[in-house]
Amino acid sequence: MVVVLGFAEAFTIDSSRLVLGVTTTLFLLAYGAGLVLVARGLSRASTWSRGPAVFTQLIQLLMAYSFWGGSTRAVSVVLAVAAAAVLVAIFQKASTAALRDDPGGSDHPVL
Repeated sequence: MVVVLGFAEAFTIDSSRLVLGVTTTLFLLAYGAGLVLVARGLSRASTWSRGPAVFTQLIQLLMAYSFWGGSTRAVSVVLAVAAAAVLVAIFQKASTAALRDDPGGSDHPVL
């Protein structure tokens, strides 16, 4: 979705806001590519992917808040529900166990 926003921004750039349009486009495309890498890491249960996944969902909750009100309220609800669902899935016991940074599999902390 973020990559789509990046392409949409690229097609709406005009000369009065050229630098803002280009930097926003590049940021959205890079952010979308990063999300693809995080999704790939989560699908492979890579431990590094949990932190960025949580961070991006918190950003999405803030984005949902920014859309609250007026004609964009439905967008806000969809973004918030999706972010909450992902956060719940990431913090479930099975997900936490799969993404734990513990190669030995021990349930006991090292003292």
